[in-house]
This record gives sequence, structure tokens and C-alpha cells, in this order.
Amino acid sequence: MSAQPDNDPSQDQVNLPDRPRRSGSILLVLLVAGGLVAVALVLMTIGRAQAQPYILGLLALLATVGLFNLFAFAAGIVRFADRTTDDPVMGRVPDLAPDGLAVTDPRGHVVYANAAYLAMTGATSAQEARPVERVFIGNPDVSEAVFRLLKAAREGKRQQEEVRIASGEGGQGRWLRMRVRPLSRGKRESKYAVWAIADITRDRERQEDVFQELQHAIEYLDHAPCGFFSVNAEGSLVYVNATLANWLDYDLAEIASGGLKLSDVVSGDGASLLTSIVAVPGEVRTEVFDIDLKMRGGKTVPARLYHKLAFGADGAPGPSRTLVISRARDERSDPERAAEVRFMRFFDHTPMAIATVDRGGAVVRANARYAKLAQGLSTDAAAARSIFRAVSPRDRHLLIAAINQAADGQADIPPVEVMLDGPKERFGQFFVTAVDEPERETEAAIVYMLETTERRALENQINQSQKMEMVGQLAGGIAHDFNNVLSAIMMANDFLLNAHKPTDPSFQDIMQIKQNATRAATLVRQLLAFSRRQTLRPQVLDLGDALSDLTMLLRRLIGEKVKLDLIHGRDLWPVKVDVSQFEQVIVNLAVNARDAMPEGGKLTVRTANVAAEEAAQANYKGMPVADYVRIDITDTGTGIPAEIREKIFEPFFSTKEVGKGTGLGLSTVYGIIKQTGGFIYVDSEIGKGTSFHIFLPRHHAEQEVHAEPQHATNGAAGKDAPATDAKPEAKPRTDLTGQGTILLVEDEEGLRALNARGLRSRGYSVIEASNGIEAMEALEERDGNVDLVVSDVVMPEMDGPTLLKAMRDRNPEVRIIFVSGYAEDAFEKSLPENQQFAFLPKPFTLSQLVAAVKETMAPPQ
Repeated sequence: MSAQPDNDPSQDQVNLPDRPRRSGSILLVLLVAGGLVAVALVLMTIGRAQAQPYILGLLALLATVGLFNLFAFAAGIVRFADRTTDDPVMGRVPDLAPDGLAVTDPRGHVVYANAAYLAMTGATSAQEARPVERVFIGNPDVSEAVFRLLKAAREGKRQQEEVRIASGEGGQGRWLRMRVRPLSRGKRESKYAVWAIADITRDRERQEDVFQELQHAIEYLDHAPCGFFSVNAEGSLVYVNATLANWLDYDLAEIASGGLKLSDVVSGDGASLLTSIVAVPGEVRTEVFDIDLKMRGGKTVPARLYHKLAFGADGAPGPSRTLVISRARDERSDPERAAEVRFMRFFDHTPMAIATVDRGGAVVRANARYAKLAQGLSTDAAAARSIFRAVSPRDRHLLIAAINQAADGQADIPPVEVMLDGPKERFGQFFVTAVDEPERETEAAIVYMLETTERRALENQINQSQKMEMVGQLAGGIAHDFNNVLSAIMMANDFLLNAHKPTDPSFQDIMQIKQNATRAATLVRQLLAFSRRQTLRPQVLDLGDALSDLTMLLRRLIGEKVKLDLIHGRDLWPVKVDVSQFEQVIVNLAVNARDAMPEGGKLTVRTANVAAEEAAQANYKGMPVADYVRIDITDTGTGIPAEIREKIFEPFFSTKEVGKGTGLGLSTVYGIIKQTGGFIYVDSEIGKGTSFHIFLPRHHAEQEVHAEPQHATNGAAGKDAPATDAKPEAKPRTDLTGQGTILLVEDEEGLRALNARGLRSRGYSVIEASNGIEAMEALEERDGNVDLVVSDVVMPEMDGPTLLKAMRDRNPEVRIIFVSGYAEDAFEKSLPENQQFAFLPKPFTLSQLVAAVKETMAPPQ
């Protein structure tokens, strides 16, 4: 039993006419009109006085006739005839209709019923016609449907129900379709209901027969000795028969629920073969594939697929019809077929793309790996049709030449390294061999291809890393030598400043020397930053606060034409960086952005936390998955051309005019970020601006190792000591004099003499030594009685770390300051564990040297 809305337009044929059509004769009207006209003419001829009684009599007669007709019509004695009641066709249509029709009034009484309705309800005459609810009142299977129909009739709605009437004699019964609707849309007629009853027993039997046949067909297909599946254009399985589901160890209910992809049941790249069929609009194609199917547990089953695919007029593929024949038995029963199966499995599962081509480069056949490669290169399947279309037009001639050599029978063809076609930069190496079977004229060569994109990227990365490392070593060596020279210049300059008053004529020249020496020291620090050999003073920092402190400086640097916009992320994680070096990074990038916007623009500095999951999705090269704090510095300037984008971090590379840049700005930024443990990347587009993305690792407080505050452990505390401040000028102290014996170890004689002179001028006794061996001899002569050792790191015969070990063996309490043009990290790893020392980077002034000595010799508090 079923219910559904009744929208059958054929039911409108039983509507009673809303306005009955009047019948009559035009001839009668004309005769009456003619008679009246004739009487009027006669009366006009006899005169007005004689005609007046006749006119009054005629009007009285007409009034009497009219009044009589009015009362007769009201009483029903006279009525106007309806033409439809006299129409033999229209009058008999409802009576002879095959469906039962009945009209009920608002009280539910039947006012009309056709012959079919009387026969279906068992009535012998119209007087015995009963409404539907009384006919089926005793049948519980129909009562609910009749109740819904009655409710719809009272509400003036349409309703349809299909019910089954059981046979009283044990027969199969019959099916009836019952409909109800209002008689008309008028207010009065809408209270009348039209009932229609149709016997649909034969239709139901016919539907059941079709359903049974369909069930049998599905059962035959499900239990056939071969598998069958259908896959749609999105790669989802829309049908799998029971045989194939059993082979793959899947439950049919699980497959029917959806979500299973073709790649889930096809091993390796075999799915690419099925989706690589070239579309031909309006054509139906059937291809044969030998691939491995993948079971739920991961095991494979060799199978042959007859894959039938129909394409629409627009070339869009429809659902496939794929027959699957298991070849697992062939491996055990037929040696020849077993060999074929093994070859096909080897052919499709090899990590190398293989294709046979004709002389024109058209692909005759290919394995699954090549099909996957072709789909990744071209969206219109051009690479699947021609192997030449898989290669960039720039290098296509190289592959054409190799295939022509193979077609001519030439052996030992050198491999071809070319760029692949496609939106991304990809490379491949092609190995071409000739076909040794002359009868197969369609195949001219066999082409093997390995994608070398990752290998080339790794090679380029290694080469770039080695180049940067070599340049860094060179820069570090140059910086060391320059630091020694600058130390001597700055120390001598301090002596000159002490000997001359500001009123002396030469004082300004001496100050000019000091300023240039300081500027040279800054350039040397940039070289050390690039080579990642400078000494950092890292501290835990809130980037939001640090950037806010830089706001005023940045606004002055970029000028009024450039708008500065700082956007801080919420709850930024702490980072551990050298504050001064971090400020140098931001300033360098801001200055570069200003120079890229000569007509003005906008500079945006944005910070945000980047969780490990987000860092993994970003997939930046070389950056491990971890938590970072990200700083984006974006300008709206001219942008960086693609051909020089890879070179901007190289030292001495500059796009500025001669004299307007050293080429060390971005290389310094790169070195500082790398030495801090962070990463920097650049995105740029010509005419739209440049964005630098800096990732600094998140600092975890629980990983912090607290050291003793007085001295450094492996130099750690020495980094925080004021004496080791690398700035050109240390803060002046009220008293820099002192007493004690200092062993000064320096291999450069001029610098050693100046340092010794400066220390002596502050009241210290100085013992000089040119290397570690002389220092040990001087220490033995004084029985180790020295208050402090100031030693260079890189020296002949015995270097600084070796000297420290030897001195600590004699006197574990000896204090030492290392001075070096290299960074502290460059040598502290060569020291044994738990060695304490202070560090003073070159170049330094006399006041910095004396301050470091006094700080180190001060007794612990």
C-alpha cells in the first residue's frame, strides 16, 4: 500500500463544466424581432390617437408573458437547455471510462457514479452506489489509506493511495489505485469530491516480473566465475560484483556504502593505466590491461582487465564496464601463461617509465609508471599519445634525434637528459634502444625514462651549499686577518687620542681614522655573519615587543613616502636570538624594501605562530617540521627577477650601482638567520613586490640550561659578560686601572706590543709570549704565579685551546681571556667539557680590552 500526490492531468477530463453552455435558435430571435418591428410600423400608420390603446395592450401582453417566464424559471418549470447534455460523445465519456469515477457531496453521499465504479464496488444500480469508505470499511489493510483520502477530501486537497485487496477465496487479490480531488476550484464546487478507482493488478504483476528478472540477472552477475566492476570519472567504484569482492576480501555492504577508490583496489600505478585512455567524443573503447589487484590486507592478485569506456559528445567519460579475469591459477597450471604474468607484473611495477614508440614518437604501448607520468605532465593527455609532448619544446630535438637513431637500427645511443613539459620545472633522463623485431613495423624504439627532478634539485642544493661554505671559509679567513689589522689600528688610534687634546689640529684627523676603523669593523662583522662565524649573544625575546621598539627607527629609515604597517600575531611564542643581530636583519630588509619603492609604497611586517602541522603543509625546502615564529616582511616594490632570485643571498652580489652597496646586506641576513637556527625564504613577482619569510624556532623554557653567573662554561657565560661587548665603543667606566700580572700571548708582534703597552698604561704587569710554548715556559719560570692569561686562539706550534688544557693541568684556577678574529663557536667545540673562559672578539679598543681584564680579574661576589 502506498500513498503519493495525485498530479495526473488526465483527471481533469471528468470536471463538470463551471458555466453551462446555453442552447437556442437565432432564427427564432430574428422572427420575434421582425414581428415587433412590423407591429411598430402598422401602429405608426394609423395615427397616434388610434394606436395608443393597441400599444398599451401589446405592452401589457409582453409584460404578462415575461412575468410568467420569470416565475416558471424560478420554479424550475422552465429551464435553459445545455448543449453538452445533448452531446452523445461528451455525455458517455465518464460512463464508459475504464476507471471507476464517483462524485460525492459535502455530506459524503454519492451524487454520480459511472458503470466502472458500480462494478468495482459491487453495486447494481446508481441508487445502490456507496462511497469509498463504506465499500472498504471492513478491510484493515485499506482503512488507513481510506482515512488519508477522506481527510484530503475534506480539506479540498489531492491524494493518491495504492492498496492491495485480499481475495476472499484465497486468491492472489488485486491492487487498486485510489485518487481523490476537489470537483472544481469554485467555492461551492470545491466541497464536492471526485473519486477515481483504477485496477492496477496487471501493472503490478508486470513490475514484479521485471524485478524478478533483474534480481536473477544480478545474482548471475554476482556469482559469475569472473569479476566485474564499474568506476566513474572521479575514480570511485560504483559497483563491484560478489566474485571480485570475495577475491579482494571486501564486504559488498562496505563497497556499496561508497568511499572506495580505484587506487584502493589496484596495486602500484596500475590505476593510471585505466585513466589514461585518450578521450574520443562519442566513441566506445575497450582496452585490455594486465595488472595486479590489491587485496584488503595488501596482498596482490594478478588479473587481466577488459576495460570498456564510453565517451560522451563532449569527450567526458562515463562509468566504465570492466570485466576482471583472475590469472592467479595461470601461475600454477600453465608455465607459458605464468611467464607472461611474471613479465607483465615486472613491466608494470618497475620504477622506470617504459613505452614503445613509432618513428613519429606516437606511443604504441606503455606501462603504468609512464601512464602516471603522462597524466602528471599534461591535462589533455597529449603526453599519452606522443612521447615528444612529454618533453619541453626547448629539449625536444634531443629526444627526436635519439629515436631516429634507434629507428635506423643504431645501438649504444647515449642517454638524453631533458626538461619535461608541464607547469612545474621537472627533468627526466631518457634511455632509447632499437626494436630488434623487424616484423613489428609499428614500433621503432623502446624508451626508458627516469625522472631526475629530485636528484638535480639535491645536486644543485649540495653545489650551492658547498659554494656557500667555501665562500664562507674564505670570508671567515679574510675577516680574521682584517680583525688583527684593525685591532692594531684601533689600539694605536686610542694611544693617539690619549696623547692629543680636542683642541689639537690633528685631533680631527685621528677621529676620522677611528670612524673609518669602526666602519671597517662593521664590514668585517658582516663577513663573519655571512660565514656564520660571528659570536652571538642570544637571549629569550618577544618578537612583538622587539619590533615595536624598532618602529620609530624603521619609520625614519624608510621615509615619508613608504607606509609602515606592523601586524602582530596573538600570543607569539618566545624565540632565542641575538637582539642586535635580529635588529640588523629587520633593518637590512627594510632598507632594501625602501630602495625597491622609489616612488613610495607600503611595507608590511607581520608576525604569527606556525605550528608543526602548518609547517609540514607549507613544505619549504630544507626546513624540518617543528614549531616556528614567522616574520613576513612584504613590500609593494618593483620585485626581483626570477633569474637573480637564487643569487640574492650570495655575498658581494648586488643590483645597486657601484658605490651604493657592498653586496653583503642579504648575505648577512642569511648568515644571521642560519646561525640562529632559523630559515629564510623569498617570494617575488615583477611589478607586485617582494616578501621575505623568516622562520625562527620556538624557544622552550624547559630546555634552557642555566650556567654559573660568574664565568662561562664553554664560553656560555662569557657571552653575557659586559667585557665581551663587540660594539666599537664600550660604555666608559669610572676607573679602568688595576693591578696584577698578566700573561699576554699573541703571535703578531705589533699587535702584542700595542696590547702590552695599553695594559701597562693602566697599571698592570705584562709578560709577553708569541705562542703557547713560550707562554708555558714563562708560566713555569714564575711557578704559575700569574693573575690572568690573555691569549690569541690561532697561533703556531700551540694554539689557544691546547694552551688552556696545559695551563689547567698545572693550575685549575687560572683565569683566561681568549681574543680572536674568529667567532667563539669556531673553537669552543674543540675544548674539553666544563672549561671556563671569557672571550673578547677582535677588533677591540683599549678601553674594551682593559674593561674585559678588570671584569675577569674581579673576585667573585
